[in-house]
Amino acid sequence: MIKAVVFDMDGVLIDAKEWHYEALNKALGLFGLEISRADHLTTFDGLPTKKKLEILSTTEDLPRELHSFLNTLKQSYTMEMVNTRCKPSFIHQFALSSLKARGLKLAVASNSVRNTVEAMMQRAHLAKYLDLMLSNEDVERPKPAPDIYIATMLKLGVSPHETLIVEDNEHGLQAARASGAHVLVVRDVNDVNLANIDRRIETALREAA
Repeated sequence: MIKAVVFDMDGVLIDAKEWHYEALNKALGLFGLEISRADHLTTFDGLPTKKKLEILSTTEDLPRELHSFLNTLKQSYTMEMVNTRCKPSFIHQFALSSLKARGLKLAVASNSVRNTVEAMMQRAHLAKYLDLMLSNEDVERPKPAPDIYIATMLKLGVSPHETLIVEDNEHGLQAARASGAHVLVVRDVNDVNLANIDRRIETALREAA
């Protein structure tokens, strides 16, 4: 029996992948650097900013003493975009409110920083349906390690076989699968609707039978 549904945030509940890409490149542009769209999609998508900067220090000789400044600047640019672009989505409000009404526990587990997670969930009018919000600041190892999903299940008091995780990118999917939970793979935010979630829950029940 599925007792909890845990959502990734960027690309799942919020169509924010482009915001993170734009914000980091805007910060990097001050130092003549840029992440190509191809590299963003194949290497960087779904990783926390600190990990992206570590990769750039290895591949592009980005000075590590700039990491803190660039991370802070990137988060500032991201918040500007959140405040102007983040809007409620009816399909997500309907899905989460319906699941909540059935007694399921709901959570968000994101590789973004806590301030961004909380701001996006508030502006999307989804925070009121959530029992828990975890960020990359709440675990030692971010995705693709499974730590954040394991921590979420422990805090919700559910086991992996009682949990459905909704994810969209390869790093997140690695984390979700390694946690032992059931996984719903989505292509974008439009796939995150009640019908798709219900179908995956029904499949999980058949798998357990």
